[in-house]
Amino acid sequence: GVPTEVGGSDGRGFGYVVNPETGEIETQQVFLGRRPDPFGGNVAIGVYSQAVVSGNTLYISGQIPLVPNSMEIVSENIEAQIEQVFDNLTAICVEAGAKLDDAIKFNVYLTDLAHFPKVNTAMEQRLAAPYPARAVVEVSALPKGVQVEVDAIVDLS
Repeated sequence: GVPTEVGGSDGRGFGYVVNPETGEIETQQVFLGRRPDPFGGNVAIGVYSQAVVSGNTLYISGQIPLVPNSMEIVSENIEAQIEQVFDNLTAICVEAGAKLDDAIKFNVYLTDLAHFPKVNTAMEQRLAAPYPARAVVEVSALPKGVQVEVDAIVDLS
C-alpha cells in the first residue's frame, strides 16, 4: 500500500491519516478521549480506538454497559445493561455525525442466549425497519463480568 502519515486532528474529536502522495484523507479515528466527546473525557479500556471512520464507514468497537461518567457497570440487570450498551453506541454515532439507525451491521455477544429476546426488544425500540444485519453469539465471558457487548458498523454517507 501507499505509505501514510498522521495528519492531526480536525478539531471535532477526529484524528486523521493523510496519504502523502495525494494529500487525501484516508482514515479518521474517533478519539473519544479528546474533547469534544460524548463520554466526558473517559477513554477505552485497552489498546484500541472506540471507533474508526474509514471512507464513509464508522466502525465502532465493542461497547459494554459502562456508564461513561463513572466508568462503572450500569447494573447487574440484563435489560439495564442492554440499554446502556445501545446508549453508548448511540453517543458514538452522534459524535461521528450519524445516528444509530444508520447502522448496517451489529455483532452482539451475550453470556446467555436466553437474553436474545431482550436484545430484540431493545433493537425494536431504538431502530426503524429495515433493520441492520446482525450476528448474535453466546460467549463464556465478557470484560468486567458483563452480560452483553455490541459492536457496530455504521454508514456515514
